[in-house]
Amino acid sequence: MNLLLRRIGTDTRYLLLGFPLAVIAFCLTVTGFSLGMGTVVIWIGVPILGAALMLARGFADLERRMLPEVLGRPVARPRYRPAPQDAGLFRRLVNPMTNGQSWLDLLYGVVNFPVAIVTFCLTVTWWAGAVLGLTYPIYGWILEGIPDNNGLAELLGFGDSALIGVVMTTAVGVLFAITLPLVLRGAALVQSGLSRAMLTVVAGPYERIDGPPFASADWSREHRAAFTA
Repeated sequence: MNLLLRRIGTDTRYLLLGFPLAVIAFCLTVTGFSLGMGTVVIWIGVPILGAALMLARGFADLERRMLPEVLGRPVARPRYRPAPQDAGLFRRLVNPMTNGQSWLDLLYGVVNFPVAIVTFCLTVTWWAGAVLGLTYPIYGWILEGIPDNNGLAELLGFGDSALIGVVMTTAVGVLFAITLPLVLRGAALVQSGLSRAMLTVVAGPYERIDGPPFASADWSREHRAAFTA
């Protein structure tokens, strides 16, 4: 039981946190990419594109940090090629554009957005159905007693009895509660599967990530040194 509750908590946290991160990542990376491409002909777009790719890499790393807990196993993190030590300013600015994984990170920010919307809606719907349904016997008698209130039982043609309405709505809540772990696990696997395919399954050198989210000092050091390495 403890393992089941822990899994439900992990999947719920991952899916609920993934939605706002996906929204922010989509807005910032798409805006940066569009602005960079629109001004690249006058060279202003070059540093903007580089910054957008670095921003996408940051969001990709946040996702990679959450994957081991959801998947139950370590994941691979590609080693982004740093700029040469003697590189000039322009070379350092365009360096993120020379890493194929950087473009995958950017694409992931776009592709993951609609997936995160669906999985978030499923999570909220199933949790609401389970909680509101199981607690319906507490407050349902009040709702069933409201004149002209068409409850679930009446809508399904079982009459307007308050008892039948409470029993049926509670039964629906039980159904939501029983299927909640399966729905959460399926949604989490779909979203994490997309992340793993686009952010970790790459050719070339990589490093293993198996610690808790945001726990690696190397992660922050690389981002600080991205334009100065």
